[in-house]
Amino acid sequence: MSTTLVIGNKNYSSWSLRPWLLLRQAGVAFEEVRLPLDTPEFQARIGDWSPTGRVPVLHDHGQVVWDSLAICEYANERWLRGSGWPGDPGRRALARSVACEMHSGFPALRAQLPMNCRREPRERHWDQAAQRDIDRVQSLWSELRGQAGGGDFLFGRFGIADAMFAPVCVRFRGYGVPLAGAAADYVEAIYALPAMSEWLMAGRAESERVAHDEA
Repeated sequence: MSTTLVIGNKNYSSWSLRPWLLLRQAGVAFEEVRLPLDTPEFQARIGDWSPTGRVPVLHDHGQVVWDSLAICEYANERWLRGSGWPGDPGRRALARSVACEMHSGFPALRAQLPMNCRREPRERHWDQAAQRDIDRVQSLWSELRGQAGGGDFLFGRFGIADAMFAPVCVRFRGYGVPLAGAAADYVEAIYALPAMSEWLMAGRAESERVAHDEA
């Protein structure tokens, strides 16, 4: 196959989940290459695929695209006919702002609640910085869902903004973050996606363990 998406562990790799979910949910055909993180295999093979030494990276008929958001943008133009973003220019600008905020923000949330599909909720352990990130995410979800005017996702139909936030849904469930109202409904909608179910099942079945994501 001429289109290949190289990803890390499905259990841990939040950056890999984002473009994978968008492509799979849209029905785009691609070959998947999984390189287990923090392993000799990863170090030996990643240089053949990625100029940055990181995942994810997309190879499509000789075109190489790295970074989750860049891959989503490429997919939007290559296969989705622009449907990854809202059609209205104002809503599209808002969706891009939201996706970029997720892409570059929420450092405490990322550090203290790493994605782990196998994790079962235990006692709260995050600090106030992470709680501020959590509060911001839930406030944003509630605001966007209130403006969506139909559909189950941030801008109505599933799109790039939702793919960017999907790993946060896994984090919130895995760490037992209290959810209510629109935020709780949104997590349910993400988990109900067939492609999301496929990813989660595969992630939970993996045997590799990354120590710092299991603490």
